[in-house]
Amino acid sequence: MPDSEDAYDCETCGASVAPADATRSEPFGDLDPATWQTLNCPDCGDRLATVLVGDE
Repeated sequence: MPDSEDAYDCETCGASVAPADATRSEPFGDLDPATWQTLNCPDCGDRLATVLVGDE
């Protein structure tokens, strides 16, 4: 089980997912995919969070 401080809780299936275990996809809208990524639940595919991955 991931450290609860670093984990995202999936509202769809209830899984607790560490950022390293999440699947990644391009963000929605006009966000730059080199700067932002969407983290998805590896169990059900639901979106967990959009995170900054590049330079600000």
